[in-house]
Amino acid sequence: MMRTNKRVLRMQQTLAQKQPSLQIFLENVHSSQNLSAIIRSCEGVGVLEVYYATPLNESLKIHKTITQGAHRWTNRCRVNTQDKTKFLAQKKAEGFQVVVTHLSENSCSFRKIDYTKPTLIIVGNEKEGVSLDVITLADKTIIIPMQGMVQSLNVSVATALVLYEAQRQREEASMYGESVLSEEEQKTLIDRWTYRDSVARRSKGVIALEFQERVFLVK
Repeated sequence: MMRTNKRVLRMQQTLAQKQPSLQIFLENVHSSQNLSAIIRSCEGVGVLEVYYATPLNESLKIHKTITQGAHRWTNRCRVNTQDKTKFLAQKKAEGFQVVVTHLSENSCSFRKIDYTKPTLIIVGNEKEGVSLDVITLADKTIIIPMQGMVQSLNVSVATALVLYEAQRQREEASMYGESVLSEEEQKTLIDRWTYRDSVARRSKGVIALEFQERVFLVK
């Protein structure tokens, strides 16, 4: 199916909002529903890169009724458990600050982080939270202040709160509206999105593996 000028324009406008310097990593999240909900929040604030790891290095199912198509406009990458520390070291070498949700005496409110800097936000799984080896590599640990008896939120809700604080700061800093991606990167994404939008969704065809998710490769 041919792409329409109107549809391509919409994609280009969306690309202008993308924030490649704001990324997220979900460590050992067990629930595919939570992953799907987080992807939807990521797409809503312009996150392009979504990384995740599972305990058995297995890909999680994407629930289209939850993402409402948001998975088509984000890049999803699975990180093998044994490569987590190398992955984080590589992100830090790229200039990202690593911000981890973790309750400790040294943690600060999630609102006190400067998210206009290149930032990788890390959230843990639904039971144990973030692992010690990941916490050790964090530049900052953050909490969401709670006033009730319960001292935690569902991981997808907590992630959405942090992401929208980042969105607020970046919007105030005028970081939305003009694409920071190169022309080559934009063309690659437009081609990828067109495939998923026209071929996979409308024809209900099987999406080629390379258009679903990729696996992180250590450099």
